Formats: sequence, C-alpha cells, structure tokens
Amino acid sequence: MKEARSPNLPGRTECAAYALPALPLAALALPLYVIVPTFYSDVVGLPLAAVGVVLLAIRVFDAFADPLFGWLADRFSSRLGRRRGFFLLSLPLTAASAFMLFWPPGDAGLGYLGFWGALVSVGYTWTVLPYTAWGAELSDDYKRRSVIAAWRESATLVGTLLAIGLPFAIGLQTHDGVNGLAVVAVLVAVCLPLAGMVAALAVPEPIDRSTRNLRFSESLGFIGRNDAFLRLIVAFLLNGLANAIPATLFLYFVSDRLGSPELRGPFLFLYFLSAIAGVPLATLSARRLGKHRAWCLAMVLACLVFSLAGFLDHGDLYAFGAICIVTGILLGFDLVLPPAIQADVIDNDTAASGAQRSGFYFGAWSLATKLSLAGAVGMVFPLLSMVGFEPGDAANGTSALGALAILYAWLPILPKAVAIGLMWNFPIGEVEQQELRRRIADG
Repeated sequence: MKEARSPNLPGRTECAAYALPALPLAALALPLYVIVPTFYSDVVGLPLAAVGVVLLAIRVFDAFADPLFGWLADRFSSRLGRRRGFFLLSLPLTAASAFMLFWPPGDAGLGYLGFWGALVSVGYTWTVLPYTAWGAELSDDYKRRSVIAAWRESATLVGTLLAIGLPFAIGLQTHDGVNGLAVVAVLVAVCLPLAGMVAALAVPEPIDRSTRNLRFSESLGFIGRNDAFLRLIVAFLLNGLANAIPATLFLYFVSDRLGSPELRGPFLFLYFLSAIAGVPLATLSARRLGKHRAWCLAMVLACLVFSLAGFLDHGDLYAFGAICIVTGILLGFDLVLPPAIQADVIDNDTAASGAQRSGFYFGAWSLATKLSLAGAVGMVFPLLSMVGFEPGDAANGTSALGALAILYAWLPILPKAVAIGLMWNFPIGEVEQQELRRRIADG
C-alpha cells in the first residue's frame, strides 16, 4: 500500500482508484431508499404501514449514528491508516448486509427487514464517512479538491444509473429466484469489497494534521464556533430540501400532471445521465469563478429553468424532457461543489482546534442530508392532502393538479434562494484557504 502522504495534486490513476467504491455504494443507496419499501410490501407481501414504521425507525437510528461514526472515524488508528483502515473494516458488514436485505428468502418477515435493514444502515454510514473524509484530505489544493470530488461523484452517478436501470430492466415481480434487486445485491456484495481494496492499495493515506484529540463535547463546541461551516451547512440543508421536494413528488408529477406514468423511469434515467455531463462543467466553473460563486450561479439557473415546470400540463413531454436535461446538468454542480467547499471549511476548524476532524464534519453533513429528505416528505405530503390530491386518481381536479405543479416546481425556489444568499459572499475562497493551510502547516 502507498505510504501516508498529503499530495497537492493526486494524479488521474489515484483519483480513479479512489472513485471506484462510490459506484457500488451508489448502487446500494438508491434501492435502499426507493426500491426496498415497495419491494418488501408489494412483492414480499408485508403490510405497507408496518414496512413504513420499520424503515422510519431505522432512519431515525441512522441519523443519530452519523456524528458518532464520524467522531470514531477521526479517532481510529491502525497501521493501514485511520481513513483506509476504518473504511476497510466496514466493507464486510456493508456488503454482506446489503446482499441479505436485497435478496430476502421466501419467508422473510418484518423482523428480517428490521435486522438486515439496520445493519445495512450502520454499515453504509460506517463506510461512507471515512471514505468521504479520505477524499477531503487527499489534497491541500483549493482547485484540486473539486477534481477529486468530481471523480467520486461521476462514479456515484454511474452507480445510480445502474441502480435505476437493472431492477426495472430485469424485473421486480417476484423474489423467488433472480430478480432485478437480487442482481443489485450481487453487484454490491462483489464489487464493493473489490473496489475498496483497489482504492486502499492505490490511493495514499493522508497525513493526519492533528496536534491534539478532542472529546466529543469539545468537537461539538468547535463546530458551533466555525461560522463558515454553519453558513455552509445551512445552505446545503436548504438546497437539499429544495432538491428533495421535487424528488419526492417526481413520480406523481409525471404520472398525474403529465399523464405519462410509463415514462417515469426514462425521465429519471435521463436526469441522472445528464448530471454526468454536469460534473466536468462544475469543475471548470469552479476553477474560473471559485467554488461558492459557481455553485450559486448554478442554483440561480436551476431556479429559472425549474420554474418553467410549473406551467407544464398533460402531454408536455418534450418540454419536461428538456427541463430534466438542464436541471440534471446542474445537479452535477450540487454533487461536486458543496463537498469540495466542505473540505475548505474543515481547514478552518483544523487551524482553530488543532484537530483534523473530517469524519466528524461529514457526519454532520450526512445528518443534514437526511434531515432535508425527511423535511421534504413531512412538508409536501400534508400539503397535498390538504388540497385533495390523491395519487393515481383520475378524479383529481384542476385545483389539485395545479397545487401539485406549484409544490413541485415553485416551492423549491424559496429555500434555494435563501441558500444562494448565504453562499454568494462566502468567506473562504482560494486565497483564504491557502492562508489556512499555511497556519495548519506552521502548527
């Protein structure tokens, strides 16, 4: 394995090797949140309400696990390195539990779903936090951090496309024998450990810049005093909420507002496929404009383009396809730039606290992601109920379908606009980040 170092410019081979595990991790994440609930209720035959309760309990537990695993990721030590070592230890649990959850036996019940679902949740959190912290520490260079994030998020998008395409192409009608979700189970179980080993062998362990260890309570205190991080995470949470609202309503909008339920899968695939094209554009824009300004301009354009969806009605499929392409490209900016800015914000903490705590910061980051998803569900479903919208009901009137369009296209503009305001004059750019690195190097 490569010796620990902190390169300013990791090459393409190292970036590609680091990105590999993101593909099976994405193939795990999307089915966990999108396909598993429907599969266990419709195919396995478990009561829908009970499945919902079990998965909700798992997600609440998982949210509390994020900061704990982030803290542990920063305190772990082994001859393999704290990032690579903690990451490698998690892979057997994550791969095996995903296989068991995605390919259940014929007599699987709620206990089976709860047990393996909880282990997948723990394993995924354990794997992702040291993995993202590893990437944040791979380079000290302001611009190169965007490149590293771009490699990882490109692999994430490929894994997402596989997770969308395989289950529906192969079929999910039965869990006797091989089905689409079982193929994803094999993909994750085989590819995640292999990709993790390749990354650990090819990618260096960054030097730990910590000069002291902090107790859990001290870690919280320094986070609370990191104004740049608080500003970033609020903007990230609001932008995540803005993205989660249409994601929650996407299936209903295509089925009921546009009247084309058969195109839900193709439109979703088109959206994520377009995001792959957005990744290099995000990197180029960040290099020329700075990361926070490039992200802000992408959010402004997303608001303008996505607002047009509110005017679409039954049969406006080409227009919606165009919106999917443009907003998908802009999704690439949302995926690449915020975590690259997060790496700079962690420098701010390291310079102040003397402890390099990327794991703890990405634990808070993961928690914000889950809160935005939960907030979207908690907001839009009651509002839809208030206006009398019923999914798949041909009796939905003009007012109900109009309310669906407003919630889908225009409600997300409000939180996104606040996020733009928070990030436009963000206090850490390239010059400020270089000064932070000098302070850290001087100890």
